[in-house]
Amino acid sequence: MAVRGVVMALGALLCFARGAAGAGPTITVSQEVIDGSHMVISCNISEAPTPIKGHYWMKGDTKIKSDDTSADFTSYVLEKVDHESSGEYECYFETTPLSKGTAFVKVEPHVVAYKKSEHGNEKDTGVLTCKSSSYPPITQWSWFKMVMDVPQPIMNGSDDRFFIKSDGNKTELRITNLDIEKDPGEYRCNGTNELGEGSAVVSLRVRSRLAALWPFLGIVAEVLVLITIIFVYEKRRKPDEIPDDDDGGSTPLKSNASNHKDKNVRQRNAN
Repeated sequence: MAVRGVVMALGALLCFARGAAGAGPTITVSQEVIDGSHMVISCNISEAPTPIKGHYWMKGDTKIKSDDTSADFTSYVLEKVDHESSGEYECYFETTPLSKGTAFVKVEPHVVAYKKSEHGNEKDTGVLTCKSSSYPPITQWSWFKMVMDVPQPIMNGSDDRFFIKSDGNKTELRITNLDIEKDPGEYRCNGTNELGEGSAVVSLRVRSRLAALWPFLGIVAEVLVLITIIFVYEKRRKPDEIPDDDDGGSTPLKSNASNHKDKNVRQRNAN
């Protein structure tokens, strides 16, 4: 096949319309690769139970093409064959009952890391995750720790700290009691299906437990510096200031003394 790692599995007869002799329709599914990447999936029906009123194609729960012609042939073009276009395709002939054929577009695993870099605090639990969105599903997952660019296999339950949980197109490596000296580095997940394998790399960084306190300690330090500055400023400002009440209290005393003196002078002049 011109497209590497791609296989078209052909689905045959899936619907029968019983007649007097027990005969039923036969659907032949075929494929052809064009232009090096385009693929044409086609279905051909023979001995349809009733006249054909139309056709349609489904991928999963999505109708991807339909028409109302009466031809005994229908096709669908895949613009690109990759992990996104892989999967099961169903062709339907609108007869009574419906006649259906199935084609399987298969590719090698397309494995990606959920996050390319994960962080965790020492003594906590770190979780690394990989997934695959290609068809067919992954049949086997495995994990490795990269040491000097050499993959070292990780077994489920090893050291009572490494635990692997895989479910179809998803796998998870859980590392308990993270060690800041041993656990940081690169980890590789491998996924295998009937056509081959794919892999992805996840980086793990382990931080000291005290690292979480640094932001809080920084805020506390800033507050203390601000309080110190305010205290020093207030301390230097107070000796240079004279309260307004001191000036206001001395003025009335001088005025009263002057008025009393003027009154005595007038009394002597009158005598």
